[in-house]
Amino acid sequence: MTVQIRAAGAPGEIRLAVTDDAGLRDYALWRPAHPDGVGDIHRGRAGARLPALGGTFIDLADGLSGFLPDSAAPGPLAEGDPVLVRVTRAAQGGKGARLAACSPGDLPPGGAPPGLAGPPVLLARGPTPLAALAASWPDAPILVADAAIAARLPPALRPRLHRVAQAFDSEAEAAVAALAEPSVDLPGGMRATITPTPALVAIDMDGGAASTDRRAKQTAQFAANRDALPALLHQIRLRNLSGAIVLDVAGLAIRKRQALRDTIEGALARDPLRPRFLGFTALGLAEILRPRVGPPLHELLSGATGRALRMLDEWARQAAGRHGTAPALRVGTDLARALEANPDAVDDAARLSGHQLAWRLDPSLPPLGWSHDRD
Repeated sequence: MTVQIRAAGAPGEIRLAVTDDAGLRDYALWRPAHPDGVGDIHRGRAGARLPALGGTFIDLADGLSGFLPDSAAPGPLAEGDPVLVRVTRAAQGGKGARLAACSPGDLPPGGAPPGLAGPPVLLARGPTPLAALAASWPDAPILVADAAIAARLPPALRPRLHRVAQAFDSEAEAAVAALAEPSVDLPGGMRATITPTPALVAIDMDGGAASTDRRAKQTAQFAANRDALPALLHQIRLRNLSGAIVLDVAGLAIRKRQALRDTIEGALARDPLRPRFLGFTALGLAEILRPRVGPPLHELLSGATGRALRMLDEWARQAAGRHGTAPALRVGTDLARALEANPDAVDDAARLSGHQLAWRLDPSLPPLGWSHDRD
């Protein structure tokens, strides 16, 4: 199968889809103005150590902070000590970044090893999502329609660049749009609902189609779950769900669920983050633990920044090719702050649509609400 990396521009972000003849293999969002920080190297300064948490908070550049577990520290740290650290997990779920100590030798080639003395400073950026996908799929061409994206490719990736009229075809657009929905259509007519919570991700499978199977009920339910699980577990990777994940398979007696172990483990083995299947609980729920690294897709799409970018994307698509003046926008307070903090995204919307965007704050709208200005 021919694997391709597709890079499509949208206001404030670049959508990256890895596809082949079977469909969507991987997906990521790249927000150049708001990187997630994974892989960044900082000269930090030790703050308070919290024995109860087993680690130390580290002050980073730009007023940020992260948590350095004792197990990843270079040794005992006193408050105020300088330390070189790498971000191993992005801030997510209301928690700050996770850190690990590193050495000057971990800096990119050509970077001068810094002295430890001095204020917190960012020394090197981690790989972009495009660089990470390109490394994971080293033989895949990179399809780009937007010249602005092509200009962002580092020299090492430019031989893989293929200019095309449209980076995302209709199938890629549909597959990516489906990732924003909580429900998932699965093989055999099955369906699953994904519900992220602060503590865990809950997934419920519905086996309605199996009820039409003429075989014995448990035989039919086992076959339906077995055939649908690989596609569902692939959604975990595409949506970058992480942490504790509990999965309720459809209609199968608890004592029969152990027979699905090989199916679950086989599907998880294809995930580069190597999630672990921990077994079934007494209630028959499959427990999966997937490492937290980058923020999950649902967090990127929600909140003020995600909602503002979705709004700009919808506006730009509607305004593209329009004669005359494009409609202005009225936005709530949180969206207004997000737009002010992300002027590059507003410029992207204008470039992609061919129209200047006019917007104004409307306090009467919900904080994350917006509407076309008809005045």
